[in-house]
Amino acid sequence: MKSFRPSLAVLLLPLALLASACSGASAAGEASNTDGKGSLVLNVGDQKGGAEALLRAAGELDDLPYRVTWSTFTSGPPLLEAVNAKAVDIGSVGNTPPVFAAGADSKITVIAATHGDSAGEAILVPKDSPLRTARDLKGRKVAVAQGSSAHFQLVASLAKAGLKPSDVQVTLLQPADALAAFTTGKVDAWAVWDPYTSQVLLGGKGRVLTDGRGLVNGLGFQVASPSALADQEKAKAIGDFVERLRRAQDWVFEHPEEWARVWAKETGLPYEVALAAVKRSNGTRIPVALDGAAIASEQQIADTFAELKLIPRKFRFADYVDTRFNKDLPPSTTAARSYGKAS
Repeated sequence: MKSFRPSLAVLLLPLALLASACSGASAAGEASNTDGKGSLVLNVGDQKGGAEALLRAAGELDDLPYRVTWSTFTSGPPLLEAVNAKAVDIGSVGNTPPVFAAGADSKITVIAATHGDSAGEAILVPKDSPLRTARDLKGRKVAVAQGSSAHFQLVASLAKAGLKPSDVQVTLLQPADALAAFTTGKVDAWAVWDPYTSQVLLGGKGRVLTDGRGLVNGLGFQVASPSALADQEKAKAIGDFVERLRRAQDWVFEHPEEWARVWAKETGLPYEVALAAVKRSNGTRIPVALDGAAIASEQQIADTFAELKLIPRKFRFADYVDTRFNKDLPPSTTAARSYGKAS
């Protein structure tokens, strides 16, 4: 692969796109069930280059029996704030945002899961950093988005190294600000996820200090509004939407290059970065059942954050789960897909 070393401006451009403000239903408060013509509307929270781009590329937005309105968010936590506010009916997030939302007693329901390779969940350091192990992070500044999947990956990595979050200087930053801080040396490390991991690595701006393999569960979730699930017609649309996402994920694994081209165009990422992220993590996801093992794994995350007082209370994760859309999916512990050495 040809060496790729973009300037800081180029690196920041796609992240500025990802930081676009909430639009559509999320800006207007509680979502409406129908449009002006009486058609059912499903209000979906998304991230740039997320579900909308994926479904469109896989041909799964054709012949929808309902209309979808899309709202764009920078990461999982603000998306779930919109779910709680009934501005969004459903959205995709990583393994940690539902824990923070439930810990704040938000009105959310986890309804579907995927399992993917955790190599994209990484703690990055500059290429010339003297840090060699997670233990070396003691006393250092580490950027992370609060409540993101990377937040638990950071906590777990520190714990494995015999450290507590209080042993490092945790700097809470959303990805665009974190990248700027990382690139300019204002933080010593950055806990983040793909495609940011691949972006930094291929840009020659850093290296992996440690990743999430063996530390985090690799789960991602579809999270819905309880009020939307209580509406019979909207719940039917949510079930159909989840099935389309599952088929689209299968399509991604089978068409990594095609999806990488779409993803690159949607986000402004270079194609090489998008393809690397697809093969490292994005394309490895497999739809799995939202089962006891998944719930127990998420309960461990919840208990960890509660003990650290990073969420305000202890709670039962199972109370925020609806398994009606499981169907005949494989267990949540099913191995992630792999592209072999390329991944």
